[in-house]
This record gives sequence, C-alpha cells and structure tokens, in this order.
Amino acid sequence: MRDRFLKISYAQLLKATNGFSETNLIGNGGFSSVYKGVLNENDDTLVAVKVLRLQNRGAERSFMRECEAWRNIRHRNLLRIITSCSSIDFQGNDFKALVYEFMPKGSLHDWLYTSEGTSRLNYIQITNILADVASALDYLHNHCVPIVVHGDLKPSNILLNDEMVAHVGDFGLARFLGTTSYQNSSTGIRGTIGYAAPEYGLGSDMTTNGDVYSFGMLLLEVMTGKKPTDDIFNEGHSLHKFASMALPDHVMDIIDLNILNIYQGVCEADAQKIEECLASTIKIGVSCSLDSPSLRMNMEKVVHELHRIQNTLPNIEI
Repeated sequence: MRDRFLKISYAQLLKATNGFSETNLIGNGGFSSVYKGVLNENDDTLVAVKVLRLQNRGAERSFMRECEAWRNIRHRNLLRIITSCSSIDFQGNDFKALVYEFMPKGSLHDWLYTSEGTSRLNYIQITNILADVASALDYLHNHCVPIVVHGDLKPSNILLNDEMVAHVGDFGLARFLGTTSYQNSSTGIRGTIGYAAPEYGLGSDMTTNGDVYSFGMLLLEVMTGKKPTDDIFNEGHSLHKFASMALPDHVMDIIDLNILNIYQGVCEADAQKIEECLASTIKIGVSCSLDSPSLRMNMEKVVHELHRIQNTLPNIEI
C-alpha cells in the first residue's frame, strides 16, 4: 500500500466523517463499518471510509488482505482505493481504515431489494452490470500476477457509480494463488452462505472456480428475484436446480417479473430475441453454479457470452 498511496491520519478521517456519525454511516459488514465523508474542505468530493472493527476476530487479517490486493490491481470495474490509515485513535486503541471512491448509486443489493420489495433494474441494466462484474473477475483470474481469488462475491459487494457501472469491492477474504503470503492461511471464513462454493464447505482451498460459482448464484438471483438462501430452497432444492429445471423451455416462468417489463410495446421479432437472450443468460448462471468445480464455465467465456448477449439485445427504449 505504501508504494501507491499517501497515508491519512485518524484525526483527518474523524473530521471527514463528522466524528464517524450515524448520519454518515452507509453500511455495515462482518469486519467493518463504512461511512461517507469529505477529505478536503476545498473539495466536496465524497469518499467512502471503511473502518475495521479490530475487536472482531479476523478483522486485522481482512485489512491486510485488502491492502495486499490493492497494491497491484487496477481495473475499471474494481472499486478504486484512495488511501489507508493504520494508526491509533484518541483513546489509544489501534485504528485501521481504508478510503475508497464513493459510489453514489449504492450497492447492487440496494437495487434488488428496495423498500417496496422489488428490483428497480431492467434487463439491459442487469446485463450491463453482470458484464462489468464478469470483466472484473476475468481480470483477477486471468490477467493478474499473482492470480487473485475474490472469495466473497455477492450483491452487497458490487457497487454502482452515477452511470450504473458496476465495481467489485471488499477484498477482505481474498486469496493470492501461487504465493507464500501469510494472508493465504487456509483457515478462516470462506465466503458467504448461499454464494460460497459447495466444495468450501468440505474444506477445499479457495480457487477461481469458487468465484465462478458465486458469480453464477449472483446471476441467477438477479434474473429470478430469488435469493439462494430463500426458504423455498431446502432439502436438496436449490436456486441452481430451480433454474436448471426451467431450461430449455420454461425459462420465462422463472424470470423476475420486473425484467419482463422489457416486453412492453416490442414487436414479435424483438420479443423472440429477448427471450433467447434471457435463456442464454440463465444458461450462463446454471453453468457457473454447477457442483463440480472443473465443469464450471471460466470467466473469460462468461465475458464473451455476456458481450454476445449485449450485442444481440435489440435497441429498445425502456
């Protein structure tokens, strides 16, 4: 981190966030709280300040993983870090924080689960977001040295800017393949229930195939409007099976009703194109979330398929 970023003091962050006030709080995670703030009085640019809860087991390791990840990775669909703070607070307690660019449109989770209980995203927006996330994972898996496994892909870790471009954040559980970094300890948390690959529950090491599984579950969630942890998915029934059973002829029966609004006012030829695209999207999610890691689609292929869908979708005003 020290190679790229100037450190910032605890006092500066305290001031930037109005004393880490409740009104500035924009999110909570297992290891941290996130506040919006302004670093420079002469510049009203907002930032997101992620404050680690160091009393929680694993929080310091999470901070170190994020610092290590951000040293070398740069991509338009990864959340950009501005600076970090490793200091003590005014009570003499250890204090660690990361400062990121602020994403004004919030998280994908916010858009999927509104106060009205329904998604606010249309199919074209969803396809673009999925392509953004896939591009970020393809970069981490196939264009980074060392290879980076994100380890905790889920809707709350995907953030959106003013143009609704998706940015993958939160590398607190990341792994760096082919290195001896102490951050790669095989012990500890592996992802979030519902999104973590099934092999992780059997003690397998984290791999890029695990990220692919998480992406598949995320894709099926945004397309069907159903969380992988919903009560209907129990006793051997899963979101993957729910989607798989709909292929090839009953895909329209499982698509979230908000997505189906794309059909309003379109001609029959365009409607057929849209249906083919919806089926292709579900196929990607099913392929990515197979139980067998070696059979899952790789992210390079996912990016190719999603770009093909983007190019196939008719130019429809929604």
